[in-house]
Amino acid sequence: MSSLRQLPRTYVIDQHTFTADKLAGGLFLVATPIGNLADITLRALATLAGADLVLCEDTRVTSKLLQRYHIKIRMKPYHDHNAAKLRPLIMKELAGGSAIVLVSDAGTPLVSDPGYKLVKACIDAEIPVHMVPGVSAPVMALALSGLPSDRFQFCGFLPAKPAARRQILDEFRDIPATLIFFETAQRITASLEDMIDRLGDRRVAVGREMTKRHEEFVRGPASSVLKQLAERPSLKGEFTLVVAAPNRQLASADSRVVRDALIEALGKLPAGRAAAETARRFGLPKKTLYEQALRLKADPPQ
Repeated sequence: MSSLRQLPRTYVIDQHTFTADKLAGGLFLVATPIGNLADITLRALATLAGADLVLCEDTRVTSKLLQRYHIKIRMKPYHDHNAAKLRPLIMKELAGGSAIVLVSDAGTPLVSDPGYKLVKACIDAEIPVHMVPGVSAPVMALALSGLPSDRFQFCGFLPAKPAARRQILDEFRDIPATLIFFETAQRITASLEDMIDRLGDRRVAVGREMTKRHEEFVRGPASSVLKQLAERPSLKGEFTLVVAAPNRQLASADSRVVRDALIEALGKLPAGRAAAETARRFGLPKKTLYEQALRLKADPPQ
């Protein structure tokens, strides 16, 4: 790859042309819009126009943004399938003083997107790495969720296979923070079902089409949100799912009040339904109460 650039370093906003200064050498991580192209920052436009090369997941996606602002610059695809092969060439160009921008298809680079190994390689080689902040889907969803934002954990995409997904949810169950996940339309209802089973019927907020014309948030107990989504004829796009932290004010699964409620439910219902009813009542994981219900049936209290 050559670092020589013959294209003009300009960008256009509302038919006004601006000249961008050539960037000093280094890697620039630039956040891009997640839907509405007007969400790009002025600094991001100047950085894109002033660089020597833009690395992107899909040149077809990034070209729409560059065309909107009349930015002419070389692009190279950089994604999970070619990163290992391309990274040594990128590092060679960066070592020669080139200014290279890394973007994802949407949002902030490295957040469930490629780039971590490239950033680490630059840091190890003492090549400057800069961040041009902007839109971030997890932060936007958190702000609009109506859930506590003082402590949160971004959890990325859940595994596609049910067993692996449930195992991961078990690991997240006791984290005292609001949880944020990405999920696909094909798996959103299955993930909500597993969350209810593993985490309890917590309050959630599901965002889709964020910053776009048909932006939507569905909020409420996970069981209610699941019902609303399951009743729709089709679901499209990617979803950002925000889940409340465990409510420490509620009784724990092994407390006397929960145990008594479970024993009462077992007197009239099978173990599975008794566990589900008690879990819903106290906001506790169904799996934990089901295991407790089986123990109670095997060794009934005297």
